[in-house]
Amino acid sequence: MATSRPSPFANLPTAPVAPKKPLTDTRHGITRTDDYAWLRADNWQAMFKDPSILDPEIRKHLEAENAHMEAAMGDTAALQKALFAEMRGRIKEDDSSVPMKDGPFAYGSLFVTGGEQPHYFRTPRDGGDKLVLLDGDKEAVGKDYFRLSGIDHTTDHSHGIWGYDDKGSEYYTLRIRDLATGEDLSDVVENTGGGGVWAPDGKSFFYTLQDENHRPSKVFHHVVGTPQSEDRLVYEEEDPGFFMGVGGSLLDDFIYIDIHDHETSEYRLLSTKDLTAEPALVAEREEGIEYSMTEGGDVFYILTNAGDAKDFKIMQTPVNAPGKENWIELVPHEPGRLIISHMAFAGHLLWLQRKDGLPQIIILDRKSGEQHAIAFAEEAYSLGLQGAAEYESNVIRFSYSSMTTPSQLFDYNMVTRERTLLKTQEVPSGHNPDDYVTRRVMAPAHDGELVPVSLLYRKDTPLDGSAPCLLYGYGAYGITIPASFSTNNLSLADRGFVYAIAHIRGGKDKGFAWYENGKMEHKANTFKDFIAAADYLNEQKFTSYANIIAEGGSAGGMLMGGIANMAPEKFAGIIAAVPFVDVLNTMLDDTLPLTPPEWPEWGNPIDSLEEYQWIAAYSPYDNIAAKPYPPILAISGLTDPRVTYWEPTKWVAKLREMAPEGGPYLLKTNMTAGHGGKSGRFQRLEEIAFEYAFAIKMAGKM
Repeated sequence: MATSRPSPFANLPTAPVAPKKPLTDTRHGITRTDDYAWLRADNWQAMFKDPSILDPEIRKHLEAENAHMEAAMGDTAALQKALFAEMRGRIKEDDSSVPMKDGPFAYGSLFVTGGEQPHYFRTPRDGGDKLVLLDGDKEAVGKDYFRLSGIDHTTDHSHGIWGYDDKGSEYYTLRIRDLATGEDLSDVVENTGGGGVWAPDGKSFFYTLQDENHRPSKVFHHVVGTPQSEDRLVYEEEDPGFFMGVGGSLLDDFIYIDIHDHETSEYRLLSTKDLTAEPALVAEREEGIEYSMTEGGDVFYILTNAGDAKDFKIMQTPVNAPGKENWIELVPHEPGRLIISHMAFAGHLLWLQRKDGLPQIIILDRKSGEQHAIAFAEEAYSLGLQGAAEYESNVIRFSYSSMTTPSQLFDYNMVTRERTLLKTQEVPSGHNPDDYVTRRVMAPAHDGELVPVSLLYRKDTPLDGSAPCLLYGYGAYGITIPASFSTNNLSLADRGFVYAIAHIRGGKDKGFAWYENGKMEHKANTFKDFIAAADYLNEQKFTSYANIIAEGGSAGGMLMGGIANMAPEKFAGIIAAVPFVDVLNTMLDDTLPLTPPEWPEWGNPIDSLEEYQWIAAYSPYDNIAAKPYPPILAISGLTDPRVTYWEPTKWVAKLREMAPEGGPYLLKTNMTAGHGGKSGRFQRLEEIAFEYAFAIKMAGKM
């Protein structure tokens, strides 16, 4: 049980009580009443762009919740400052990336001491003075929120597209910068997805437009020097269930239009030899069939799960006839070896795969057919594949880290197989990897499956059940949470915590089947796997139920709501960041940005009674019961288009009503931020320090 320690929230002021305004909804003959539906702003689309128009009653309630949260967490102020100072002290403030060579220049990014935002720069190809192309700190002056989407240069390196979001709503504005003078042209392209793809001549670019429901439904062609109103519509996706992106090939031969949901994809190609042509379909979408493309000169390499290749295979097809009828298998499907991504260069094809839960980079010589792997020996580690900016390159770039090993950046010669260490992440305040232990253990699940759990703790941490534990999980969309290095987690480990990541079903940690068995009708496996991880850590005395604080965000916040309903006694506290907890209501509202595209992940309760019942059975908001829930900290962003602010707001209100003996239930709403929280690098550290202060308080380690 997790109730052996007295509550650290003594003499807490009375919590806000949200008025009940019942709204009934009947689907499939089932009627539900939602007392807190009024917290969803009727004008949410407009409010995301202008938060000042939020309904005053809703704003008053959110501000009251923030005041209550501040009262509850007031005694952690000094701890938060100490955590922030530790975390900041581990960051090299004037850090710079290793520039990537591209033509006559090498491009990179840097931060300056005290700066919140990245600066993008370039140098001569083989080194020299840095020319700052875009100063994020300068652009952010006077803005409560500011996030850059990066800068993309033309083939002749004369101009760059850069984008910014200054509301947190993920509607990005694009500008065009003269890279020689640093001046922006008059062009302003609004409500975009955040980036653009230049045509080879640098006189125009392609971008996706976000519609009124925040969906990237249209691709436009913008000619430099003309108003956005004159942009040509290149392609419109009529199905609201699909996302759309636009990209370009390394050889500047093609513009890719990538259309997909979570299980189905379709590509359309536009040859840069005729920018006015209609995009050509590669392979028509088929439900459950995914494919992605990369160009290899006279061929395309296609990564796909077609033909029951659940863990994916690589095909090749002629550039001038890329249709599915011409796909030829090159890298066969191997069950249990998940191919995650691929890229091609003049002499080599390479891909990132995961086998036995660990990542590998595989290099294939396109001429000889010989292949070899880049792999490492630690129990748990993370690899990142950056590739190269030039098609003719024999040298690619990758990163490596583990939970104890700071990130290392390597150049790798695919011909000589020589690794060159370019950079090791600096920890200015000091870090000795030998002081820490990283392990990967396997927790038995309810059905006999084994759930990998990555652990980080100090060597001197007692493993007798007394150590507090922060147990993190996500478990959705096939996303794998890497066992990578995080300087922030050291603040917990140094206070005697075991930091644990549960690699639960819903991710692809153990292959595509691991994902399939944590979605749709199998979603409960995600929650049960996380609880199984807690059970194992308790049984093996890494920690105990009374010392486990659970954490998850977004879809991982749904996980937090699920485990709170299913096993509240096994957790001392729960941190739910931007939690997707009102699943049934959201999936029934097809006007929301992510609802139609997410039906393949959760089910479509509008059309299907069976899928309605799946979701209704676990939706955290709909399954709150009168039981002693542990203290819960919920965090949201007012302009979040992914998990709207009203989901955690309603959840907390209903928890207080239904389970008044538990808690307390705290809600923190970032009134000037969206899904990712605050935008500056140190502002983000303040938020992490706040979350960790809650965990430390719950563990009795103040």
